[in-house]
Amino acid sequence: MPFSSFAEAVASRSALLFLLLFGGMMAALVLAGICPAQTAPAPSIPIDHIVLLYQENHSFDNLFGEFPGADGISKIPAEGVQVDRSGLPYPQLPPVRQDKGRDPRFPAHLRNRPFPLLRYVSLADAIPDPIHSFYRNQLQIAGGVNSGYVAWGTTGALPMGYYETERLPIYRLARDYTVLDHFFQAAFGGSFLNHIWLVAVQTPSWAHPPAEWVAEPIFDEGGRLIGLRRDGKVTPDGYVVGTVEGASAPHHSTTPIGHLLPPLTMPTIGDRLSAAGVSWAWYSGGWRDALSGRPAPTFQFHHQPFAYFARYGPETQERAVHLKDETDFLADLQSERLPSVCFVKPLGIHSEHPGYASVEEGQKHAISLIRAIQASRYWPRCLILLTYDEFGGFWDHVPPPRGDRWGPGTRIPALLISPYTEKGGVDHHSYDTTSLLRFLEVRFGLNPLSDRDAIATNLLEAIRLPPNQP
Repeated sequence: MPFSSFAEAVASRSALLFLLLFGGMMAALVLAGICPAQTAPAPSIPIDHIVLLYQENHSFDNLFGEFPGADGISKIPAEGVQVDRSGLPYPQLPPVRQDKGRDPRFPAHLRNRPFPLLRYVSLADAIPDPIHSFYRNQLQIAGGVNSGYVAWGTTGALPMGYYETERLPIYRLARDYTVLDHFFQAAFGGSFLNHIWLVAVQTPSWAHPPAEWVAEPIFDEGGRLIGLRRDGKVTPDGYVVGTVEGASAPHHSTTPIGHLLPPLTMPTIGDRLSAAGVSWAWYSGGWRDALSGRPAPTFQFHHQPFAYFARYGPETQERAVHLKDETDFLADLQSERLPSVCFVKPLGIHSEHPGYASVEEGQKHAISLIRAIQASRYWPRCLILLTYDEFGGFWDHVPPPRGDRWGPGTRIPALLISPYTEKGGVDHHSYDTTSLLRFLEVRFGLNPLSDRDAIATNLLEAIRLPPNQP
């Protein structure tokens, strides 16, 4: 059934707490096979429209490490933050590297600790793109001490660079709403895997991947990852953990057929929403041009997760209805046709991705989308989550919570924007990307997709109802 309106909101925080506990209990029962496949939605959550703004490749400390009240870089040791591959602290960090060698904008040697990037570059400058792969991310986390970001990176000292938070375009907006300072990427590594986890909470498998793409990780006798003979896009047992293009998704015309991931068939959050009658869409910058065979230079094929699934393949009605261009988001907003759930993925140049985008341009673009939502009729009953797909190879000092083989990975920035969030607030609950799905599942009465989203901390923890609300 459609969800354009709700019953009256709950009258107290105690009622909201009951919903949180009930939602978690129902998820566990569903997974155990005790409850029916479809649970009842939670009509008392006063939010009708949920919007995800999904940016690219920054850790929490890299952007929000100086945010007032947050668990930031002031908490770290004075020296010796990073160690080399033999386990010895760097006396000084190695030079920042780019594709053509040392980046001359940065000093040849920096102290072994975080350093402010804006002493050497501006917010409008692109910086080198640190490596951010599945196995390297685990080696960088180093069992939770986060000491391997430089040793297992490819850009020298750059992972230790951070932006002074108060100088970010997004800072003033963040002070008006709530920062989530323990929000982690769902899976280790890069964009492809984290986009798939965002929509399906699973790692896809590939029966016959290209042999040269199979990684050769090194484990000790206890099963702990200690190195790499070869990094790769696919695990030795056939799970896809690196960037690949899809046979049913837009892809480069020159990609060999054998290098295209076969269409995926596991269920997605889109399937769950559709089955419940909840309207939704994935809005991507540059999507229309990519479909016409004229992709923009910074259009990223692997940032289009639903397109990898057979249900949303070429010529399907599901693709036509649910996969749209970012320009359609503004049109739907202005014409009052906005779906209940919106995933907004900016074009690469607006995504803040190091290497081909700047923080300044990306954040200004995100702010313009947020302001458009706030100016619409949807704002009084809206929740916006601005977050990032993954860490982009940048260091963070907070260890990820214990999870499973796939993650969670490094802590990433997350900002919750709504009339129901606390002004200037910092929420310290431990979330990850699947927390958004947990919120959708509770709000709309959906089945969990896996045990990870079933037990994920619900974003409702950061919602603050006004006192004496009727």
